[in-house]
Amino acid sequence: MNNPGQDTPLVHVRDVSKHFGEGDTRVDALRDVSLEVYPGQVIALLGPSGSGKTTLLNVIGCITEPSSGWVNLDGEVVYDGRWLRDDLRKLRLEKIGFIFQFHNLLPFLNSTDNVAVVLSLAGFDAAESQRRAVELLDYLEVGHRKHAMPAKLSGGEAQRVAIARALANRPRIILADEPTAALDSQRAGIVMDLLRKVAEEQEAAVLAVTHDEKIFNRFDHIFHLRDGRLEVESG
Repeated sequence: MNNPGQDTPLVHVRDVSKHFGEGDTRVDALRDVSLEVYPGQVIALLGPSGSGKTTLLNVIGCITEPSSGWVNLDGEVVYDGRWLRDDLRKLRLEKIGFIFQFHNLLPFLNSTDNVAVVLSLAGFDAAESQRRAVELLDYLEVGHRKHAMPAKLSGGEAQRVAIARALANRPRIILADEPTAALDSQRAGIVMDLLRKVAEEQEAAVLAVTHDEKIFNRFDHIFHLRDGRLEVESG
């Protein structure tokens, strides 16, 4: 798991466990998981349904609280037996960008406004939010669709707008849950190339849950989860 090119991981998870319920109904979703992801890396999480992939992504995204363990994000210990931040929403805005299988764009906002709304929530003024949104859409080669409503976008265009939204606050950590499952091979390749570009140019860490075999060759490393345990690394 070590990367000799970088000394400090952006995501560092150590001995993290998560269970739901107690007694006979207890389910151990994660069991003593340790993981490091470094700047510039694009990492895949594979495993069968119920193996703990999404739970691990949600722990790293500060959505699901672990039952035990230690989590460091971008040099800050955020969990050590308990959350060390009172405002987890602010932490997510500062450090993390989320990308999902379905773009989840707001249907009543155009492409630019779908990106700008994240910046507004973070306290940027309207003019700066719009400028940054257009800059990101251009960066992701979908600037020509900046005035388009989500219903008028192709699947690949909508996913690129969603990626722009995830990058709005310049997060160093990008978490993607099945980001290409709804796309054909060509569009899936474009999305993965964009995530690689972001990882390398912005020194970000990208961690993706996927079952999409057509993109396996796009990852630096592939980690496998089974019954809540991180078992195998390949790549």
